[in-house]
Amino acid sequence: MKELHDQRFTSVAEIEREFSNAGYICNREIATAIYIAFNLHKPILVEGPAGVGKTELAKTTASILDVPLIRLQCYEGLDESKALYEWKYGKQLLYTQLLKDKLNELLGTTHSLAEAMGKLRQQDDLFFSEEFLEPRPLFKALHEERGCVLLVDEIDKSDHEFEAFLLEVLSDFQVSIPEIGTIEARVKPIVFLTSNNNREMSDALKRRCLHLSIPYPEPELERRILESRVPGLSERLREHLVSFVHQVRALDLKKLPSISETIDWARVLVLMHAESLEPKLVQETLNTILKFQDDIEAVNEQLDALIADSEQPMAKTGG
Repeated sequence: MKELHDQRFTSVAEIEREFSNAGYICNREIATAIYIAFNLHKPILVEGPAGVGKTELAKTTASILDVPLIRLQCYEGLDESKALYEWKYGKQLLYTQLLKDKLNELLGTTHSLAEAMGKLRQQDDLFFSEEFLEPRPLFKALHEERGCVLLVDEIDKSDHEFEAFLLEVLSDFQVSIPEIGTIEARVKPIVFLTSNNNREMSDALKRRCLHLSIPYPEPELERRILESRVPGLSERLREHLVSFVHQVRALDLKKLPSISETIDWARVLVLMHAESLEPKLVQETLNTILKFQDDIEAVNEQLDALIADSEQPMAKTGG
């Protein structure tokens, strides 16, 4: 089994630069986790609220390494067949019909049911080969010639049974298919597992992975992210927007705004040619960062104070 290797991942500082150039502004903790996982060939379990950049981290890694990103989206009820492979039963049936005359010819010389069954069993390899196999994300990841980044997204939505199966795959990067045999990864993939903390992951899975927590970014990091992703936003408005969002995150809301929603709001403000956080404009665009009416109403009740406070200088904390 080959290892995926690239000279660009030779230091933590180099990873920070590579990711910044690709538009993903990360702190040193994230860059260090990538560096360790890449060089020790360990999966990364990335936990944190929705929208903080967990999935984007895997996408950016694949882009920098110039390898495919293969994504397995988890959900309740996900099982081995949906994640690994399924047989193309329709195609098998079609070929059976097309080869009907050949089968009749094959079985025409038999003199007993047992003899006929024996001859049919000799044809199993034809109908249960990769020709009739429908590869799913895990199988595709093992088959990639140049390696890949495998993203197991929202693993916390899957069942404990699937988690146990996945752990077995990640242990040796190989799977056994009864009709074909053992399939081993051609090149060991870089694996990201993301979780929104809907449930606790098993101790066994945590032992297998490096753990990385991505919380909501500190103000300075969030400003850097906006500068990179929304260059049309003025520095003054960027300061006020980040301050406003951080105050909103301190409120008791059903859903706090994520960094992805901060970016969306910044783009909306640029689209609206905003120069400052005018109360009327903020009211009209709050649905960009808040997704529940109760949350919007709660913020509107304090809107004037929040806007006034956002115009006060923020400490330039490190990210």
